[in-house]
Amino acid sequence: MGMAVDRIRQGDCIKGMSKLEAGSVDLVFADPPFNIGYEYDVYDDMREADEYLDWCREWISGVKRVLKPDGTFWLAIGDEFAAELKVLCTRKLGFHCRSWVIWFYTFGVHCKYKFTRSHAHLFHFVKDKKRFTFNSLDVRVPSAREIVYGDKRADPDGRVPDDTWMMAPVLPPEVPTRDGFILRPQDIPERFPATSDTWFFSRVAGTFKERAGFHGCQMPEQLLGRIIRGCSKEGELVFDPFAGSGTTPAVARKLARRYLGFELSKKYVALIRKRLAAVQPGDPLDGPENAVRSAPRTRDGRRLKRARGPVSVRTSESPILTKANVSLGQVAVANGELATAIAEAFLASHQGWSSDRVLADRSMNESFLNNCRLLGIPGDAKDWNHLLLNVRKRGGLKAIATTRRTTQRRETMEAFLHASEIAWRRICNDNACSLDDILCDPALADRFDTFAARIAPGFTSFQYRWAALSLRKDASEGESLKDEVPARLAGDRTPLAATSRLPANPGHYLVLAGDNPFFVGFTNSLRDCEFFRPVCIHAALGILGQDVSDADVVVRRRAFERPEEVRSHSDAGPRAWRFARRAKLIEVFKPIGNIPTAA
Repeated sequence: MGMAVDRIRQGDCIKGMSKLEAGSVDLVFADPPFNIGYEYDVYDDMREADEYLDWCREWISGVKRVLKPDGTFWLAIGDEFAAELKVLCTRKLGFHCRSWVIWFYTFGVHCKYKFTRSHAHLFHFVKDKKRFTFNSLDVRVPSAREIVYGDKRADPDGRVPDDTWMMAPVLPPEVPTRDGFILRPQDIPERFPATSDTWFFSRVAGTFKERAGFHGCQMPEQLLGRIIRGCSKEGELVFDPFAGSGTTPAVARKLARRYLGFELSKKYVALIRKRLAAVQPGDPLDGPENAVRSAPRTRDGRRLKRARGPVSVRTSESPILTKANVSLGQVAVANGELATAIAEAFLASHQGWSSDRVLADRSMNESFLNNCRLLGIPGDAKDWNHLLLNVRKRGGLKAIATTRRTTQRRETMEAFLHASEIAWRRICNDNACSLDDILCDPALADRFDTFAARIAPGFTSFQYRWAALSLRKDASEGESLKDEVPARLAGDRTPLAATSRLPANPGHYLVLAGDNPFFVGFTNSLRDCEFFRPVCIHAALGILGQDVSDADVVVRRRAFERPEEVRSHSDAGPRAWRFARRAKLIEVFKPIGNIPTAA
């Protein structure tokens, strides 16, 4: 289509957009200069108002041209020109405004003669008011009906955030105030919920770990994460005409989207490219997903050795909330209190998902680990993740509702299922560990992701990890049927160079590397399976230290048999049956690329 993606270009965005194909971009996020006199590297941020608005009309017109008919445009802007640009976009250029979000932040620049600015405007525009992407399931939050009232009618997937205005509450006596106003939003987090159109994310201040360091106007990654997850799909193109510090392309890359950006400054372009080289699809987003939960309240401050107030969590011993005195920096090692602290960290992090999801999802696991740090639970990340599994096995999480279900269709996972299994085998062989050990240790989990991505690139760390968990579940479900499985594969020996001639029907297959069984698998279409590409086979062989030519790699196959063909197990489902057969084949052939059924 005449344009490169996954690229940051140096130059003026208007000229750059004129060279892009019309209708080629899925999502645009723009954080332009606010025309308030900020000192940029090469741009003059103090134009006459009419000149600035004319310039805005020109580049926003370019945005509309390059957007797909169902594309989405997010605009971040300050108070000075928010009203004018909303009118320009809707009445002059034909965009439709879906939401007017207020981004509320802390660490605003201190002012002496006016109230300190602590917000920006985020306009959510679409080209077509009936056709646009909005992934509600990716941005939903638990409802009050579910978490407050326990109403069985609550949607288990949560609800789309509200469009709501809230009055200031009557403050409890322990909340510090000045002239009747709270000092920090953490002191009344229930007044800044994820369900409203006022979003609380801290500004990326100079002392923050997230800070890129070369650009003064840096957006938080979690804010961009909410927008990109909600308004685009994996593999779609995200475009930022003012790349600045590179947050938009960095978050797009982490969330497995394609990206394109323009930046006027050559210096910034070089630094953005350096930032992008350090991130991979599936990496966790920097910064806390829920700022009011992850930051201490004002009255606690940095007093990390002082006792925190009572923590309420649900435990297995009682269906109601029980209390344990959990101190910041000093938690009693008695099993009951330690389990309660872990449950509290999980409760504050899981957002309705299961403990397996919290382990496998990088961003959710980071939230859980941050809460463990805040609670002062002794140990490190690996210890806390293992404790979470132990508490679950003892029933300590039973009373915490997990209403959301992770679903990855088998058809989708087939493109990378083999990569997860081979990476799992490699890590287990090198470290004498289990899958739980891999997911609990961030270093091992990162190695697992790296190996899987070498075999089947282009997927997220969560997809690789969840596929491994699915494989383990499949093996256990099929265990009772495996004695009924035929012990050998029949069928033709197809050389690697001729795998395009494999049938399109479902089937089990055995890949032989020379005389050595290498991998046993199942696919719904032998012909279309990604694993049979020579580049994938050789990447997998390389992971396990095998150097075999194409001529020595062959595929043996067997057609898929329906469960009713095994009379003694006619009530077994197709999924259990095919993985029972696969388990038996692994047991017989002992291929070096598969995880043993006992693992």
